[in-house]
Amino acid sequence: MTRARNNHRVEAAEPQPVSPWRARVILLGLGLGVFALVGRAFELQVRDRDFLEAEGAKRFERTVQVPAGRAAIRDRRGEPLALSAPVESVWAVPEDLLADTASLPLVARLLGQAPDELRAFLQARESRRFVYLRRHMAPADARRVQAVNAEGVFLQREYRRFYPAGEIASQLVGVTNIDNRGQEGMELAYDEWLQGTPGSRRVIRDRTGRVVEDLAEFTPPDPGEDLHLSIDLRLQYVAYRELKDAVDRSGARGGLVLLLDPRTGEVLAMASQPGFNPNRRDEIGTAGVRNRVITDTFEPGSTVKPLLIAQAMDAGIIDWRTQIDTGLGYYKVGRLQIRDFRGYGQLDLAGVLRKSSQVGAAKIGLQVGAEGVWSAYNDFGLAETVGTGFPGEASGVMRHFTEWGEIATATASYGYGLAVTALQLGRAYASLADDGRLRPLSLVKLDEVPPPLRQVVSVENAQRVRHWLEGVVAPDGTANRAAVPGYRVAGKTGTVRKVKADGYDENTHMALFAGMLPADNPQVVGLVVIDEPQHGGYYGGVVAAPVFAKVMKSAARLLRIPPADFQPPASEALTASTDQSSPT
Repeated sequence: MTRARNNHRVEAAEPQPVSPWRARVILLGLGLGVFALVGRAFELQVRDRDFLEAEGAKRFERTVQVPAGRAAIRDRRGEPLALSAPVESVWAVPEDLLADTASLPLVARLLGQAPDELRAFLQARESRRFVYLRRHMAPADARRVQAVNAEGVFLQREYRRFYPAGEIASQLVGVTNIDNRGQEGMELAYDEWLQGTPGSRRVIRDRTGRVVEDLAEFTPPDPGEDLHLSIDLRLQYVAYRELKDAVDRSGARGGLVLLLDPRTGEVLAMASQPGFNPNRRDEIGTAGVRNRVITDTFEPGSTVKPLLIAQAMDAGIIDWRTQIDTGLGYYKVGRLQIRDFRGYGQLDLAGVLRKSSQVGAAKIGLQVGAEGVWSAYNDFGLAETVGTGFPGEASGVMRHFTEWGEIATATASYGYGLAVTALQLGRAYASLADDGRLRPLSLVKLDEVPPPLRQVVSVENAQRVRHWLEGVVAPDGTANRAAVPGYRVAGKTGTVRKVKADGYDENTHMALFAGMLPADNPQVVGLVVIDEPQHGGYYGGVVAAPVFAKVMKSAARLLRIPPADFQPPASEALTASTDQSSPT
């Protein structure tokens, strides 16, 4: 019985042969599985490869912009006026930072905020994937924020604009916004030139936005080109310093100083008050941002008399021997009573300029006629935009001569009834300084001198008028305070009543002085305007002329202009009293 059971177990344990059809089914199944796997691999690796790579790139690959550093603005000697420095901006994914409750208070403290303030800021923007926490931080401060290792907090490299000259050249240089785009001045005028082209790099980011790998694709940024302005920072500082001091001492509303090189048309200095500090963004947008040299207009007053006389001589209406009878200092034109400071009697043309006779200028203007006076000023560029490209540049205001009557012709002869910019008036004087050649003006350093626009007056008459203008700065002229010891100075004063809503105001004035140095071969032309001086007088010869003298004295030294051998006669003292000359 036992043996029978054992035999039965042995027989049951023996393997049964597999039928051939089952083996074929199994092999066929395995073959189909391998074929399916190979087909799927082919589909993923070959047919759908581009699609899958693109989908993966959408989720993890990013093109990151590499900012191009904004190019520098420099003066004509290479001194920096505007520079860009690398800074860091801190940004976050609001949802991730809100979830990191332990790190949020630390981040807030490093950003100078209360934790509740930062939390409320993030909650209001929780649906966003990007929000700035602080722009333009110092790199060391930004790294301290990064060291917290808070979830969803990242740094972004940017550039911040700095202005080494500060307020000294602020209105000319201008400013950029926080995104480093030009907003004012030359920063705006040459924005594309300075901006350059950003580069790019291809990176892989994880789901939180962190860069985990740089790919091989990299396009380097192309920085902008440095912009070299025509100004000399040394002269700019002198102009700024003397103007600010004069405005403060006189309690004036504002003022401006302009220096030109008459031989090239380059602007050597351009200052106006009030000013602003471009390194302090809270001052941007104030009245100090306005560049009064370029954007403001004013009546030029007696500063136009040399232009009229030069043109009248060129037209042959008068000549250097002409005498003007100014009588007792009164002259009536229609209902207008024209007055001089006192009666000067018979004056030659040099005397008309030296005494700044309104009567003499009016008689010359009426002799020339409305069309002649208008043409004289138009030829000197007082009715056309200078064309510097500076944003907001104004043009002069001068009605056509067909709208002038006898009174308008007379008043225009001594600078009323028309408005000019400082650039226009300065260029007109630069034309006299350059022997009658009117040149375009440039705010950018020139590699070569452009040809003059036109010959406004003859060389002979330009030189003759310059010589007469030396008499204005002589002891018995209206601008003896514009004299620079050791140099021959030529120039002209102007004192203008300002227009209010109901006409000219007898109590508000603009004081002007325009001149050049040295008079025989001018290398610098200067214009000074003081707006509404309150203390110490308001005449151009009293308020504006001393500023001109101080600026020109420094300019002569800095530009190494040799002094002249000219010595005034010993009998003439530099102490002319106000009863000897017209104050205009």
